[in-house]
Amino acid sequence: MLVARTVNRWMLAVGAAGALAGCAIKGPPPAADIQREALAHTAVPPDWKTKVGLAQPIADRWLDSFNDPVLIALVNEALAYSADIKVAAARVEQAAGYVKVASATLFPAVGVIAHAGGKSGGDGGLQGIFLNASLELDVWGRVRYGQAAAEYQFASVDADYAYARQSLAAVVAKSYFLAIEAGSQRAIARDVLGSSDELLRLSQERLRIGVGDEQAVAEARANGGTYRDALRQIEYSREQALRALELLLGRYPAAEVAVAQQLATMPAPPPVGLPSELLERRPDVIAAERRVAAAFDRVEEAKAALLPRISLTAGGSNVSSDLFVLKDHSNPMWSLGANLIAPLYQGGALRAQVEIRTAEQKLAVADYARIAQRAFSEVESALSAEAALRDRAAILSDNINDNQRALDLAQIQFKVGKIDLRVVQQRQLALYGARTTRLQVQSEQLVQRVNLYLALGGSFETADNAAMR
Repeated sequence: MLVARTVNRWMLAVGAAGALAGCAIKGPPPAADIQREALAHTAVPPDWKTKVGLAQPIADRWLDSFNDPVLIALVNEALAYSADIKVAAARVEQAAGYVKVASATLFPAVGVIAHAGGKSGGDGGLQGIFLNASLELDVWGRVRYGQAAAEYQFASVDADYAYARQSLAAVVAKSYFLAIEAGSQRAIARDVLGSSDELLRLSQERLRIGVGDEQAVAEARANGGTYRDALRQIEYSREQALRALELLLGRYPAAEVAVAQQLATMPAPPPVGLPSELLERRPDVIAAERRVAAAFDRVEEAKAALLPRISLTAGGSNVSSDLFVLKDHSNPMWSLGANLIAPLYQGGALRAQVEIRTAEQKLAVADYARIAQRAFSEVESALSAEAALRDRAAILSDNINDNQRALDLAQIQFKVGKIDLRVVQQRQLALYGARTTRLQVQSEQLVQRVNLYLALGGSFETADNAAMR
C-alpha cells in the first residue's frame, strides 16, 4: 500500500509537471550580486589610491607601446609554439565538447538494430530491422541546467585561455627586458674592468719611475680580479636569462636568441581606468564569475535529479522469415509510449549530490573573491612600484653624474701623486654601483609597466586579433 500511495503521488506530480514542461529555467545570479556577496568586506574606492596613469579607459595593444618589433615577434612566436598555450587551447576544445554532450540530451535518441539469420541447407531465415527513438521531457530543467552549466564552464575556460595568452605575452616581455638588462650589465662590467686595467697600468708605471709602490700595484691587480669575477657571473646570468626566454618560445635552450642591445624607452603613463571597471575586464576575474554561474546551474541540476524523469518512446519493426508463416512474409509494427523513472530511495545519494554541488558553489564564490582581491592588489602594487621607480631613476641619474665627476677628479689627483690608489678605487666602485643600480631600476620600470598592463586586464592584441585567435 505504501508503494502504491507513493506511485500515485509521483503520477500526480507528473501530471502537474506535464503542464509546466518547457518552462524557462532560473538564471544564475548577475555579476553585480556575485560581487556584493563575495566582496562584502571590500570597499572598492572610486579611484586608484596610487595616483599614477590616466583615468581613461584601458586601451589594447599595450605591447606596441614599447616600440620594439623584436619583442613583438618573440611574443608571436611564443603564442605559436608555447606548450602551456597549447595545453590551454586543448582545454577550450575539451570544454566545447562537453557543451555538445550536454546539449545532445535535449534531442531525441534514435537507434536501429538489424538482424539476419539463415537455416541449414537453405537460404531462408529470419531477417528484420528494429528502429527505436526516445526523448526525455525536460520537465524540471535538469537537462537544460546541465547544458547551461557546460556553457558557463566553457566560457570560464575560454576566459582562462585569454588570460593565459596575456600572461604569456607579459612573461615573454619581462624575460626579454631582463635578458637585455643582463647584456647591459655585462657592458658596464667590461667598462669597469677596462678602467681597472688602466689603473693597474698607471700603478705599474708609477712604480717604474719611482713614485709608486708594490702595494698599490698589488691592490690594483686584486681589484681587477674582483671585477673579472663579477663579469663572469654577469655573463652566466645573461646566458640563463636567454635560456629562460628560449623556453618560453618553445626553442631549445641554447642561449642564442637575439635581443636588443639596449632597454626600450619607458612609455608614457598609460590609461588605468577605474577600480569599478576592473572586475568586468580582467579575463581571470571573468573566468571566476563564469565558474560561479556554472556551479549555480549544477546545484539546480542536482535538485532536479530528485524529481522523476519522463521519456517519450517510439519504435517500429519489420520482420520477415521463411521459417515461420507470416502474413506476406512480413509483419511491420510500430509503437508509442512513455516511461517514468522516479527515484524512490537511493540511500541519500541524490540529496548528498545537492549538498556537494552547493558546497562547490560556495567554493566558486570564495575563489571569485580571492581572484578579485588579488586583481586589486596587483594594480595598486604595480602603480606604487611605478611611482617609486620613477623617483629612484631620477635620483640615480643625478648620483651617477656626481660619482662620475668625483672619479674624474680622483684620477687626475692620482696621476699627479696627490692621493693613493685606494681613493680612486672607492670612487670607481661607487660609480659602478650607481650605474648598475640605475640599470636595474630602468629594467624594473619596464617589468612593472608590463605587470600593470597585465593587472589592468588590457590586451596586448587588437580587438580584431583577439576575436580571430
